[in-house]
Amino acid sequence: MAPIGKAIIGLGAILIIVGLVVWLAGDKLSWFGRLPGDIRIERPGFSCFFPITTMIIVSLVLSIVLSLLSRFFK
Repeated sequence: MAPIGKAIIGLGAILIIVGLVVWLAGDKLSWFGRLPGDIRIERPGFSCFFPITTMIIVSLVLSIVLSLLSRFFK
């Protein structure tokens, strides 16, 4: 199997795991996307949402996890 095939299968498995976590613990993650620093503009007929703080936290966590995985598999 080509390396790209293994990568696609791995990403699919990760997406399934993340989906299950969100599905099973969705009520406990209600704070996610409503952190201080997330910008929400709601007006009649218009709404806009910029999850700045949430995306910074997601980026930090993913960077740490990927860094640990790359050190583990070297």
